[in-house]
Amino acid sequence: MVAAAPLPLLCCSVFLLLLLLLLSSCSLANGRDAPSPSSSPAPSSSVAPRIPAASPNGTASLSSTVPALPPVVIIVERHHHFHRELVIATVLASIATVMIFLSTLYAWILWRRSRRIPGGKVAKSSETARGIRLVPILSRFNSVKTSRKGLVAMIEYPSLEVATGKFSENSVLGVGGFGCVYKAAFDGGVTAAVKRLEGGGPDCEKEFENELDLFGRIRHPNIVSLLGFCVHERNRYIVYELMEKGSLETQLHGPSHGSTLSWHIRMKIALDTARGLEYLHEHCNPPVIHRDLKSSNILLDSDFNAKIADFGLAVTSGSANKGNVKLSGTLGYVAPEYLLDGKLTEKSDVYAFGVVLLELLMGRRPVEKMSPSQCQSIVTWAMPQLTDRSKVPNIIDPAIRETMDPKHLYQVAAVAVLCVQPEPSYRPLITDVLHSLVPLVPTELGGTLRVAEPPSPNQKHSPC
Repeated sequence: MVAAAPLPLLCCSVFLLLLLLLLSSCSLANGRDAPSPSSSPAPSSSVAPRIPAASPNGTASLSSTVPALPPVVIIVERHHHFHRELVIATVLASIATVMIFLSTLYAWILWRRSRRIPGGKVAKSSETARGIRLVPILSRFNSVKTSRKGLVAMIEYPSLEVATGKFSENSVLGVGGFGCVYKAAFDGGVTAAVKRLEGGGPDCEKEFENELDLFGRIRHPNIVSLLGFCVHERNRYIVYELMEKGSLETQLHGPSHGSTLSWHIRMKIALDTARGLEYLHEHCNPPVIHRDLKSSNILLDSDFNAKIADFGLAVTSGSANKGNVKLSGTLGYVAPEYLLDGKLTEKSDVYAFGVVLLELLMGRRPVEKMSPSQCQSIVTWAMPQLTDRSKVPNIIDPAIRETMDPKHLYQVAAVAVLCVQPEPSYRPLITDVLHSLVPLVPTELGGTLRVAEPPSPNQKHSPC
């Protein structure tokens, strides 16, 4: 609101400046049209001097020359009218100049004020979070004591400590690169997830500020919502909406081994993830490259709606290849051109999405140990079999092997093969991937597929 205020003032200044120029032009035009004292206009017929009649003695009468005076009077009146217009124009021009000066001064003051961040303990930590607009957590948590630092919602540390049981092990939802994620139960039955970044080193600080900066500009149904933050001693805390079903990694490779994820649910998760990724690539300005898309960063709510999380390593496409981006990512998801040459583009996220799609199809981890000293990626293992249609049904996750339409299976397998191509130019755009998945997801799950009845579990599929 503050940044937008100078615009009408500048418009007013431009209008007053144009008024000034118009008045000056009118004054100059009147000055050119006004007669000068040395040259009188030709007398009109109504005021033309009469030729004096000759007297009987041949001399002109003095009284007969008096009517010749009116032209002189007319010239004096015109000069008086011209001087009056000049005074009015000068006064209006002066007023316009003062208004322009005051408007410019006011706009400058507002601009300076908008660039300030109020002082406080966290002002130094949140310098890169300037201009972030977040929904205050106070509007959702009735009894949580919160405060506002600049435009970022900050939660008091004692509130987080109470909500997480003093960050007990029983509240741990997962473990990340810089710390744990805890479940927080606030008064009123409201729950959230609290990510703790420990240590306070430069990498930790950079990830913290990067998430705050990006989440301030990102709003999408398939992107996890940020509720607030906290800074306490050397630790940083980020508060997200709680996703009840946890991560896709837990659902696929945890105790249930994917048994709760049907074929259509898996396709819905893939579609939701593609929608979130398309928003980052196509609708953010500048485009955002997530750089760490993986099954553990795809979170699921109670209805298995998928949302992308963890933007600590995300970068904008403009700064991705300037030489100051450290090589980061997770083994098995990193695109080969980024791993070997450091080349990072939106197609790097497409490669990672292809790996996630293979996880959904096969139920295997992205990297598996073949021996204590040897590992094999899911891409290396699956590519020879995915290109042979007769082998595709045999490598599908047993939990869904007999539950999908074979044509849909081959379509998804073909999309996955394209996404994990070694050459980035051969990979599709995420928009093309999205359009390929929409017809494979039932309408009630966000796609366009109309399902008459589920296929029989005992139905045999021929590789056609």
